[in-house]
Amino acid sequence: MGGRFLSIGECMVELSQADDGHLRKGFAGDTFNTAWYAHACLPADWSIDYFTALGDDAMSDEMIAFMGGGGIGTASIRRLRGKTPGLYMINLKDGERSFSYWRDSSAARQLAADGDVLRAAIEVSDVLYFSGITLAILPREDAFTLLAELRRAKAVGKLVAFDPNLRPRLWSSLDAMHTMISEGAGAATLVMPSFDDEAIHFGDDSIATTIRRYRQYGANMVVVKNGPDGATIGDGTDETLVPAVKVAKVIDTTSAGDSFNGAFLAHYLQHRDAVAAAGFAAKIAAKVIQEYGALVAPEKLKSIR
Repeated sequence: MGGRFLSIGECMVELSQADDGHLRKGFAGDTFNTAWYAHACLPADWSIDYFTALGDDAMSDEMIAFMGGGGIGTASIRRLRGKTPGLYMINLKDGERSFSYWRDSSAARQLAADGDVLRAAIEVSDVLYFSGITLAILPREDAFTLLAELRRAKAVGKLVAFDPNLRPRLWSSLDAMHTMISEGAGAATLVMPSFDDEAIHFGDDSIATTIRRYRQYGANMVVVKNGPDGATIGDGTDETLVPAVKVAKVIDTTSAGDSFNGAFLAHYLQHRDAVAAAGFAAKIAAKVIQEYGALVAPEKLKSIR
């Protein structure tokens, strides 16, 4: 039986390297990427919707058309007069990426400003997904509005998934980041952190420490991604390591974690087996990092599905 998956955050204009040395325009962003891969991996009886705010410009029109063409629902997206989407550029070196951003006036910063629209979208959804970036770009009051709605959803039994996606430069201070990430985890059923970020920014000395901390914040399950060393599932008192899939050559890691999250959620929603879901997600992520850009066409993932 299907359901409704709602991903909440910011989709941006993406500039990525093309084979000929030029730049290729696309549309991506952590929570949108996860929605993309969830859609690619879920059966047709699931609807995947994206919740954000966009402007009234031509680029916003093009982005919405792209989302719809990719099978992502856009009915709840707010359109704001005079606003535009944010933009980022991927810089690649030996398959590893860094980013340059232009997002200060992004319409997505106002995605939670209308609490009634936000609540309506969440109430008709079965699964909610958001990230630390979602929280970081919002005014503090709006971030707490979003968290309050997500707590309500969790309290009535909806699956709320959260990727901390730690980006210190988006926050006013490390203390602010730590506080809001802990609040985000407390509103979530499932937390999906990356261990390298947690070790750097929270000082975790082991994956077990990361799992314990997020469970203390209130998460029911924690799935810690650790790049080529696999993913560890912390569920109750059990911790299970699921190996990564080795690849001969890494092309672009831009959407490695996002694709893992989307594929994990898609498999877990159908089978409720976290270990099997992590194994499936590892295969999807391995394929994604052998392609350029954040979004790999679903057709290229068919053999894995």
